[in-house]
Amino acid sequence: MSGGWAAKELTEQGLKTLVLDRGKPLEHGTDYITEGKAPWEMELRGKFDREEALEEQRKQMTCYAYSGYTKHHFINDKENPYEAVDGTTFDWFRTAKVGGKSLLWARFSYRFGPVDFESNKLDGHGIDWPIRYSDLEKWYDYVELFAGVSGNRDNIESLPDGIYQPPQVMNIVERHIKEKVESNYPDRHMIIGRCANLTEPTEEQIELGRSKCQARRQCERGCSFGANFSSLSATLPAAERTGNLTLQADSIVHSVLYDEESGKASGVRYINTKTGEATEVTARVVFMCASAISTLQVLLNSRSETYPDGIGNSSGVLGHYVMDHPKGVGARGIMPGFEEHYYQGRRPTATYIPRFRNLKGQETDYYRGFGLQGGASREGWGRGSSASGIGADFKNANRKPGRWTVRYGAYGEALPYFDNHVRLSETKTDQWGLPILQASVTWRENEYKQLADASATAAEILRVAGLTDVEEYSDIPAPGNANHEMGGACMGRDPKTSYLNKWNQSHDVPNLFVTDGSSLPSGAVQNPSLTYMAISARAANHAARLVKDGVL
Repeated sequence: MSGGWAAKELTEQGLKTLVLDRGKPLEHGTDYITEGKAPWEMELRGKFDREEALEEQRKQMTCYAYSGYTKHHFINDKENPYEAVDGTTFDWFRTAKVGGKSLLWARFSYRFGPVDFESNKLDGHGIDWPIRYSDLEKWYDYVELFAGVSGNRDNIESLPDGIYQPPQVMNIVERHIKEKVESNYPDRHMIIGRCANLTEPTEEQIELGRSKCQARRQCERGCSFGANFSSLSATLPAAERTGNLTLQADSIVHSVLYDEESGKASGVRYINTKTGEATEVTARVVFMCASAISTLQVLLNSRSETYPDGIGNSSGVLGHYVMDHPKGVGARGIMPGFEEHYYQGRRPTATYIPRFRNLKGQETDYYRGFGLQGGASREGWGRGSSASGIGADFKNANRKPGRWTVRYGAYGEALPYFDNHVRLSETKTDQWGLPILQASVTWRENEYKQLADASATAAEILRVAGLTDVEEYSDIPAPGNANHEMGGACMGRDPKTSYLNKWNQSHDVPNLFVTDGSSLPSGAVQNPSLTYMAISARAANHAARLVKDGVL
């Protein structure tokens, strides 16, 4: 997500740029081998062999995007081991193809609001952000316009509006719920999800070969229309057209090289995953955008005489304050009536109830808050797989739409805890000779209180909206499972307590930049990918300016 943006901005500023990707080559469109396939065209009807998955992709199979259609995009856990230590559990999802997790993300694109950049300072948890919303606002504008985000301007202070293409549409039951929520709770809003699926492509997007969303909702398989934003469909092609890009697949970065004399990074060491050959390449500027946990593994492994605990780690905070979004709770129910209504297509987004807790002060016995994502749909023919019956009457009954069902699930905000961290094993290495990463990350009392409130609140909202058979659910997964890993190389004001400055630039090593989720000092409740894009574009433009000015 962030690497594509760094490549686009650096190449467009005239810098010759090498992108190293550990994944196998993947050609946009041509290599989307399961795109558009019906279940009966797939082995196991699009399901997956559970025994095989338990053997080779035990962690990856728990990702929401994993299926028989997408499993080839995920890494083999057996060949790429890691450990959860200190009695903890951690889910680390990784991709095996060029383009990374931008191929698999859910495309929800929300800005962090002013309160999200101030929370750490206000309640005393974590490192104070060295920037505020105003510093990032124009970069949000910039990346939304290029990526193509659809949505409404909803005038919600905690969830700032952006530059949007026409929104997706709520169905009739969702509009009913919205009216009930907003009329009964003045502090709560329900909006259509803002998502990076094109609804009205710009001229530049058309020039890059992108076109309007076809409402297939098969985005994770790959979209040859380029309607959903990924680095493969958008930022890397933009970088390639400059003539300044070299993209190298099958190249796993081992470490960042440090020059003791200049006090700068001199380049990186990488390993060809096909041959095992190690190569060193020099560069004036190094950007780490490998996704938070992978970036931390590389940085911690970048040891030198000056930095024996990881490059630029004079503060000792590298690897600490690791976060994810706690989730797995919510409520569901049945909406009676509305049986004469249906909807068209398979909309690629949900509806969203933004955070409303603790925005104007501390009002609960926990810090921060949660957002609710979900929506309404009608039961389809698939409901027959768990129903009794046989024969013509059974088949005919399943040809008709079933009941309207509604579900809302929560994303909470984990506090930044110093001792939620990752480190490297002192004794175990993987097949490439890299020390195995060890994760020690847990949910605490604050997160569990958030989720308990979120579940009860979701049920309350559904009952107020007139649903029946409302039930709460709770199946809280391990940290990492939301696929929103953040922290570990946090931005901050003080070099003694943070890793990066306000430009995502190492305090200690001035030509080293980190712009993926590892750089975030806090996680908010919003899906974070849009923020990764904005800070990456901002940092890359700053780095290019420093190069042109002769500073780097």
